[in-house]
Amino acid sequence: MELTLNPAGHLVMIGLSDPAAAPRLAPISQAFAESSSAGIIALAGGKSSPDWPLSWLYWRDFGARYLSHLCQSRPDVDRLDPVPPLDAATLASLVLRLPPMPGAEYAGPDVLGELWRTLDAWTLAEIAREPEGLAGFLYRRAPLWRQVGRVCFHLAENRQDPDYPFAFMATYIPRLGKNARAQHLPLSQALREYAGADNRAALLRLLEPVSAASSCCPWVGELVENNDIYHPLAWSPEEAYLFLKDVPLLEESGLVVRLPDWWKKRPRPKVQVAIGSQVGDKISAQALLDFRVGLTLEGEPLSPEEIAALMAAGEGLTLVRGQWVEVDGEKLRQALDHWRKVEKEAGADGLSFIEGMRLLAGTQQNLAGQDPMLEETGWAYVEAGERLRELLADLRDPSRLAAVAAVPGLRATLRPYQQVGVNWLWFLSELGLGACLADDMGLGKTVQVLALLLAQGERRPSLLVLPASLLANWKSELQRFAPSLTALCLHPSEMNRDTLAALAADPEKALASVDVVLTTYGMVQRQEWLKKTDWNLIVLDEAQAIKNPATRQSREVKGLSGRARIALTGTPVENRLSDLWSLFDFISPGLLGSASRFKQFVHALEGHEPPSYAPLRTLVQPYILRRLKTDRSVIADLPDKVEMPAWCGLSKVQARLYGEAVKSLAHALKEQREGMKRRGLILSTLMRFKQICNHPGQALGDGDFAEERSGKFVRLRELVEEIASRQEKVLVFTQFREMTEPLAAFLTQIFGRPGLVLHGGTPVAERKKLVDRFQQEEGPPFFVLSLKAGGTGLNLTAAAHVIHFDRWWNPAVENQATDRAFRIGQKKNVMVHKFVCKGTVEEKIDALIAAKADLASDLLEGAERLLTEMDDEALLRLVSLDLDQAAL
Repeated sequence: MELTLNPAGHLVMIGLSDPAAAPRLAPISQAFAESSSAGIIALAGGKSSPDWPLSWLYWRDFGARYLSHLCQSRPDVDRLDPVPPLDAATLASLVLRLPPMPGAEYAGPDVLGELWRTLDAWTLAEIAREPEGLAGFLYRRAPLWRQVGRVCFHLAENRQDPDYPFAFMATYIPRLGKNARAQHLPLSQALREYAGADNRAALLRLLEPVSAASSCCPWVGELVENNDIYHPLAWSPEEAYLFLKDVPLLEESGLVVRLPDWWKKRPRPKVQVAIGSQVGDKISAQALLDFRVGLTLEGEPLSPEEIAALMAAGEGLTLVRGQWVEVDGEKLRQALDHWRKVEKEAGADGLSFIEGMRLLAGTQQNLAGQDPMLEETGWAYVEAGERLRELLADLRDPSRLAAVAAVPGLRATLRPYQQVGVNWLWFLSELGLGACLADDMGLGKTVQVLALLLAQGERRPSLLVLPASLLANWKSELQRFAPSLTALCLHPSEMNRDTLAALAADPEKALASVDVVLTTYGMVQRQEWLKKTDWNLIVLDEAQAIKNPATRQSREVKGLSGRARIALTGTPVENRLSDLWSLFDFISPGLLGSASRFKQFVHALEGHEPPSYAPLRTLVQPYILRRLKTDRSVIADLPDKVEMPAWCGLSKVQARLYGEAVKSLAHALKEQREGMKRRGLILSTLMRFKQICNHPGQALGDGDFAEERSGKFVRLRELVEEIASRQEKVLVFTQFREMTEPLAAFLTQIFGRPGLVLHGGTPVAERKKLVDRFQQEEGPPFFVLSLKAGGTGLNLTAAAHVIHFDRWWNPAVENQATDRAFRIGQKKNVMVHKFVCKGTVEEKIDALIAAKADLASDLLEGAERLLTEMDDEALLRLVSLDLDQAAL
């Protein structure tokens, strides 16, 4: 079973199809089937298991945090107040600690805050239905948190007594006062109250947490044995510190603990490590960062006399500058010695930029794991100097960055979030730092990169490395948005062998007037000169192509050299750690160490108690910019519907079949020159072309629908893998009923679970059931529909994507099908992907329709009619195959 955050921000569990196969997990699975809140309480309310995934433990801790707040309430009142929401700092910390899991990209502070609020609303509603209120709820839903009494231990200051400056008192809460606040009475009164009512069982329940605390805290046992637990006590700093150290044990025993406000901040003198205090304005990835060590209290430096006194102190509480602080002289000395050793090793030149970033993220400079001396666990903290702090703040919040000057030659108006993206890419590339632009599909990663290329003053060419299937998309976008850029397409589909050889022989001369070179991952492996050229920017599109570091493709791409490296991807990059390492091995080599060192680092983070990925997330966060279509800053700025072509190539089998079909048509036209027979011949041949472009398995009827036989299937995988990684839903339209099942089988492989199919043979009574299943949030991820059967009368607004796998060549019909997803009730922005095979009749008719898009619909009844009226020469010219363009 796997926990997943879906795009709606709901925590769901998937993967347990047969509860009988895992009976001990069935209650948790059943709870998540009820709601996210029920599932979180189920995780936190019972015993965990050593084999639980880290994501389960994370959400168990989330639920435990909520229950600890809830259990401060009176267990037998009829109505409870809502638990306070989490503050911004806590939410930010929880986001950083999140382990890799599906949907982690959706786990921003807003989402976690909403999960907390939803959890509280659900819990209060459940408690209201319980005859025994909170106690009954805890008994049924969270037995480990069941309260048997509400005893409270208080610690307060008593500054009037210098020898015993603290006071201790034990109370219990019998009822709520008129102001709905808990009434605390001395614990001694409970003896009289319960004795008077002759209720020994209730008294034992009340005192059970005290008894539990006695077993783990010897000083509590002494208080009970001497009956001091029932009287107010004056305490020395040593006694108070003993109490403060044991607060977690007291709370685990079921006691409520009330402490002085200053203890919540845990004031301590700490070793301050300042990195990059002296850096200038020209900071870069090659910069060396200065390193300074000192001793401070709440950020203020301590005097030599104060430092000497603290070093001589033992463990406990001491007054410094008029406030009580926690001191451990030995640990403080260890921390100071440790960081002075690091300072000495850094020498006069300081630390490398990568070492500094690691320390600032909370890990050791050699990436051995979290530093035990840092703030979370010890007596030291690392912070950036003022200039470096500003730089990191700009990277983590790109909205702070100054806007790049108006880009000359850009034929587009950037949306505000796109302008922020260009500013961020410019900022990192100027510093020589790597960048990963991980915006959602449809948010315009391409136009942001084109704007960045236009803004470059550098005359060296930049290199764009793409999947072969995206060459046509980039060429089209270049012509549309940045026609002033001189682009060279390095691929056999764009240049012959002689041109390629001449380019390889003298690339400097050939690229003298070129702004950008487009090539493919495959060509990088075959053209050795690409790795010997010093590029301006190196941009990888669909950068998940290098997620496997062991492949030759990944190694060759990482061998490219340039001023700055940029990776583009629409898939989450932080949820699979090996993929994350390989990506950063490209954009920022060395930041995450070697592959083996990174594995040791992750193992150390997972072995931490509790496990926390905060150092890793903090380390990579400045280099990743990810905006989702669901972000509030983005969604209001998006069009309701975005249509885009998805260019596809042809496999060798498809190209052969297509060429044979063209020859067959040319021969047949000599026999049928006019009339209905000629019209029928053309229409049947056009249908044949569509079938070939779809898949040889359809054209030949041989039942072999292997992915590599069809360029459309290759492109479909690339597109749908990104959709699946976002946990979004998709409609796939085809005009051929015989293609619905092969498409559904292929999509099932990609999504890892089955979807739905609807065609003309689907009984009418079944159609509404299929639609209802798809519309459910946890319903099937895809719906394959034949265009005629699914083009009207269906409301499928759960889909965020529409794919026209093959084209009807009638805009009205296609738009009607698209509107199954984009219609009243849709709350998402819908992406429409229209598959077109390059170099074929599909591309030429697509261009024809686009050119006539402004004609009235009654004049454009479909491209077939236009084709049947062409003369033979024009028709054959239209359907002929451009092999160079069509090749995969």
